[in-house]
Amino acid sequence: MARPSPTNPQVGFVSLGCPKALVDSEQILTRLRSEGYDTAASYQDADLVIINTCGFIDAAVEESLDAIGEAMKDNGRVIVTGCLGAKADVIRAHYPEVLAVTGPHDDAAVMAAVHTHLPKPHDPFLDLVPPQGIKLTPRHYAYLKISEGCNHSCRFCIIPSLRGRLVSRPLGDVMGEAERLVRAGVKELLIVSQDTSAFGSDQKHQVAFVSGRPVKMSFPGLVTELARLGVWVRLHYVYPYKSVEAVLPLFEIDGVLPYLDVPFQHAHPRVLTAMRRPAGRAHPSACVKTWRAARPDLVLRSTFIVGFPGETDAEFETLLAFVEEAGIDRLGAFAYSPVEGAAANALADPVPEAVKDERLERLMTLQARVSEERLRARIGRTYRVLIDEKTAAGAVGRTYAEAPDIDGLVHVSGGKTRPGDFVDCEIVSTDAHDLFGRISPALNGHPSTRA
Repeated sequence: MARPSPTNPQVGFVSLGCPKALVDSEQILTRLRSEGYDTAASYQDADLVIINTCGFIDAAVEESLDAIGEAMKDNGRVIVTGCLGAKADVIRAHYPEVLAVTGPHDDAAVMAAVHTHLPKPHDPFLDLVPPQGIKLTPRHYAYLKISEGCNHSCRFCIIPSLRGRLVSRPLGDVMGEAERLVRAGVKELLIVSQDTSAFGSDQKHQVAFVSGRPVKMSFPGLVTELARLGVWVRLHYVYPYKSVEAVLPLFEIDGVLPYLDVPFQHAHPRVLTAMRRPAGRAHPSACVKTWRAARPDLVLRSTFIVGFPGETDAEFETLLAFVEEAGIDRLGAFAYSPVEGAAANALADPVPEAVKDERLERLMTLQARVSEERLRARIGRTYRVLIDEKTAAGAVGRTYAEAPDIDGLVHVSGGKTRPGDFVDCEIVSTDAHDLFGRISPALNGHPSTRA
């Protein structure tokens, strides 16, 4: 059992899953700190432990259950929240003695459970909490969640049943948080949600007010306002709606990075329709050709599923051809696996596991080659790099083309840098996923946010 803390109550915290879950964790930690709780460095030092779980695919469920089991073994007082928390019966079947189970994006229920099992300290000092809240990212970048839930009914996904339908945050609230983050030293805002392109659609794109200015509550309207803050703005989870084309001219604004994270999931029209993907009958190639014609330097990240029920060899070949033709810069992929509650479970013609594994290997082998070719084209060019950390060999950072944690890195040599610095680097070599650059001394530390 946990060792009682001699001072403020100590709460251990484990955050799993995607950046949207990370934002939920930050909000819970902010509330904990505002009420005087401290964060424990180990299970043994914690009075109780909160696990923010992921439940999207089987591997994520296993990881979450393993984390709960480790916390139960080493501490014994555990509160479970997050996407897997929507399936309380699954959690309690494995660990019936957890203190409480709550669903995703429900910090009020988490705090109620904390108060029940670990009463909050008397009269906490509210100024212990910085204005931007408690962040789990380095000081110089932060995720900004703009909405919760999703209105799509993709057959492979259970996110709407876990997180509900789309609810956009008020534009003023989003901008207020963004402004606080920038004042606190954040130099890159990573915009996340389940469906970033749909921002404001649940509010019928009504007009809101930001600093007294009328602004349409829409994806382009939001991006325009964020660009005013003078920091890098990186767009994630952008569905290929027509509204995306309206964002392309915004890449000309200082700070809006020509980087789109677009979850295509497949490239064959029949498979996309079977998946019930938005605009499933439109071939993704048409979208990419339009975007690249407008911005040849646009970097595309995407995710794909191989082995969806009924996927034929020819349809998989269409996916491979698209990845190569479109030049997908960064790619994540996984072999389809049944998820409890997903509509795809009822589809006929499951693809054999061996075939799924072989297709996944072929896709990732192709992607490594495409990535290496596109990275080699950047040798000899100079890019603005945001430094993330110092290393024994120099530093590592990212250009506009790399998002933290999911993309490659730029290994930087020469010059003196600190995390959060912008430096200009000439790319001298690459491997399959990373770049290697040296600082241009005359421009070292230039403050511009241009990509």
